[in-house]
Formats: sequence, C-alpha cells, structure tokens
Amino acid sequence: MVLSLLQLSSYVAFAIFIVVTLRTARKWASMPMHLRWELYPVPHEPEHEHGSSYLEKVDWQTKPRETTLAGELKELLMEMLFIKRVFDHKRDLWWLTFPFHFGVYLILGWFALLFVGGLTQAYTGIAIPSAHPWAQLIHGLTLLTGSLGIILGTLGTLGLLVKRLFTRELREYSAGVEFLNLIFILVVFGLGAVAWLTFDTDFSTARAYMTSLVSFSSTGIENTVQSNSILLAHVILLELLFIYIPFTKMSHFVGKYFTYHTVLWEDEPNIRGGPLEKKIKDLLTYKVSWGAPHIKKGKNWVENATAEVEENWGEWKI
Repeated sequence: MVLSLLQLSSYVAFAIFIVVTLRTARKWASMPMHLRWELYPVPHEPEHEHGSSYLEKVDWQTKPRETTLAGELKELLMEMLFIKRVFDHKRDLWWLTFPFHFGVYLILGWFALLFVGGLTQAYTGIAIPSAHPWAQLIHGLTLLTGSLGIILGTLGTLGLLVKRLFTRELREYSAGVEFLNLIFILVVFGLGAVAWLTFDTDFSTARAYMTSLVSFSSTGIENTVQSNSILLAHVILLELLFIYIPFTKMSHFVGKYFTYHTVLWEDEPNIRGGPLEKKIKDLLTYKVSWGAPHIKKGKNWVENATAEVEENWGEWKI
C-alpha cells in the first residue's frame, strides 16, 4: 500500500513539473516582442572585424544575411553548463554556484540513466549490474553521475547558503524565499547523501524503485520502502521539490533560451513591409494601463506619442 501511494505521488509530481514547465515556456514564447538590447557581437553571426554587426556593413540590406546556429548553441551551453558569465565577472561566487548547478545537471543525468536502466531491466530481462556490456555501461555511468552529483550538489548548496548568510551584499539583497529554496534543496541533497552512504552505495535501491515506476509493479521493494524512513522521506521531499520548482524563480532555466535567443541576440532587421514592422505596428496599438505626466492612461502608444508631439511641437521647433 505504501509503495503504491508513493508511486502514484511520483507520477503526479512528475506530471505537474512537466505541465507547469511547458505552460511557462508557452507563456514566454507568446509574450510581445521585447525591447532589443543592440549589443554586439552576437554568437549567431560569423565574426566581423572589431566585433561589429552585419548592420554596419555598407549596403547590408542588399546582401544575404549569414547566421550560424552552432555559435549560439556553443555560447548557450557554456553559460548553462559552466556558468561562464559568473566565472568571468564574479569568480568568488562561481566556485560555489558552479558545483551546485553542475551537481543538479549530474543528478538529472542520473535520473535519466536510472530510467534507462529501469526500462532495460523491466522489458529486456538484462539485469543491472551484470556481465552484459550494456548493463556495465549503464551501471558505471549511474555510479559516476549519482555519486558526483550528490557530492557537488550538496557542497554547492551548502556553500551558497553560507555565502548568502555571511556576505553582507548578498544577504541584504536576498529575500527570505532565497534561503528557503536553498534549505529545501540542501535537505533533499542531504537525505540523498545519507541514503547513498549508508545503504544504497551502488544505487540498486534507486534503480529498483525506478524499475517499479516504469513497469507499474512493486518489483519486490515494498518492504524496503516501508522499513526505511530515510528513503521514504527523501522520495517524498524530492517529489515536493519537483512540484515546487516550476512555480518559483528556480524555473528560470525555462527562460534561458528566450532571454538569450530572442532578447540578447535578436538582431533581425526591421525592413519596410517585413514581418518585424507588422509586429511593431501591432504593439503600438496596445493601450497603456498606467499613467504619468507624459503618458495618458487608456490611450495607446501611437496616441500618446502624437499627443506628446502636438503638445511640445512649438518648444521643440524653437
């Protein structure tokens, strides 16, 4: 009974995480056109002299536009995997935030490997670990990602929590929820570390539970789940964390693509009659929901701009 309820809660937690994350991505994708940053160079352009833009070339509008997806992917992966900007501009923080983020990535890889291992055991009959080459590969990678992920994630989370507490400039700009998030993650990592070091050193219990999820059966681990309070608490808190993340700022990973690809690096030319011009014209018809001395609430942007010109034309003309 306990295992069945735990399995059901795992399915629900994962479903909520996926649905809310996709909803957030859809929200980002459907937002109005951003205000362009106009910062050069951008990674999707071939290298230009002095790091400039293709827009600075003579008669650029008559020439084909050259872009490279590889450049964007390289820059994006460097930022996501290795936290490149923090390394460049805040090195003392990087030594803590990098192991935290990389530890999370390793744990996600560990989940994927447990999933593959569970499918392998449930539907091919190949035991993990065993002498089979595929089983050896999955088992070895699971040990590597799981152990390194737990170590780096736990140390990184603890380090970030301590740094926020004892570094004045970070503490003053940290809301209470920032500490709550780190403590929540640290408890989950901590319980996982205790389970790994005390009774699941080869992650066989974790794999057995994943196998039970993908095969919709108990696979003989019900007694293990019921008798081990650490394992039970770890799984429940991990499920709650999966539900919690997409509703908080920790879901910023969803916005990485949009922030970089469609804000920081977006440099599509605004050509008369082109798709960008139509988007801008549509945006100018939006009514303003706030007011100020120079902005009239309830009017759209064109009406506000026209009123501003008419009101100040005499002064500007002089």
